[in-house]
Amino acid sequence: MTRAVVFAYHDVGVRCLRVLLGQGVEVPLVVTHETEAGEPLWFDSVARHARWHGLEVLTPADPNAPALLAKLRALAPDFLFSFYYRHMLGADVLAAAARGAYNMHGSLLPKYRGRVPVNWAVLNGERETGATLHAMTVRPDAGGIVDAQAVPILPDDTAVEVFRKVCVAAELTLQRALPGLVAGTAVLRPQRQAEASYYGRRTAADGAIDWRLGVMAVHNLVRAVAPPYPGAFATAAGLPLRVLRTLPVPGPGGARPELRCVDGEMRALCHDGVLRLLEFELDGRVRDAAAFRAAFGGDALVLGDGRRQDN
Repeated sequence: MTRAVVFAYHDVGVRCLRVLLGQGVEVPLVVTHETEAGEPLWFDSVARHARWHGLEVLTPADPNAPALLAKLRALAPDFLFSFYYRHMLGADVLAAAARGAYNMHGSLLPKYRGRVPVNWAVLNGERETGATLHAMTVRPDAGGIVDAQAVPILPDDTAVEVFRKVCVAAELTLQRALPGLVAGTAVLRPQRQAEASYYGRRTAADGAIDWRLGVMAVHNLVRAVAPPYPGAFATAAGLPLRVLRTLPVPGPGGARPELRCVDGEMRALCHDGVLRLLEFELDGRVRDAAAFRAAFGGDALVLGDGRRQDN
């Protein structure tokens, strides 16, 4: 029987672990990690699913520690898989698997190597992303590609909606590629380095809106950081404003960024056009056009730059 040690986290980790088990792969150990302090738990638990299947689960602070490395070598796995595991695995850990180590990455490599690739793809206005199964090397996301599955990004998709598609793409990719890996017939193709791009980690502060960038840039930012991520933020007449969902609509822009109620809809005017605010929070209490009119009448509120807020 084929034996694999799995490093996994998040929904992609759950689904891909279940693909391995569904195809009869023996998993003697699952390595996951604790959720970061303050992180909202909107995704499934790898540890829970692993324990349901009677698998040993470890949550080491350092996956490259000597004790874990010794355990891996003792288990003598054929394969090592990493499915949305957040820590870097060193060369010795990768070498512990006799037939190779493989990672599932949430983009169409070599594009969007690095952290939170789905959020970056939405932010940059991409119309396609996907999941890629590739060989792991000490250089992140750079190994040869086993298989990949593309998914569309619709113009009003939020990052979490795209992530759900990528999760399915990851499951399909592994389901399709695993028999070839096990049989030793899989043919890897090298990544084209000239097409590679790399992106780093994002924080809540990166949700600050710069209205000067225009309608599409603001719309893409809102989509990229919409809940369950922290959300996009700015000010309106000095009051804190969270913008959670938007839609570009026809109409002329304004000389300055403004928030207005027009025909029962909340609209943000940028220099190059108009955004309809489908979901928002102003001063923690105004969440629709009726509440806005009750609080401010027909006034337009000047929109401030989120980059200048203290966070």
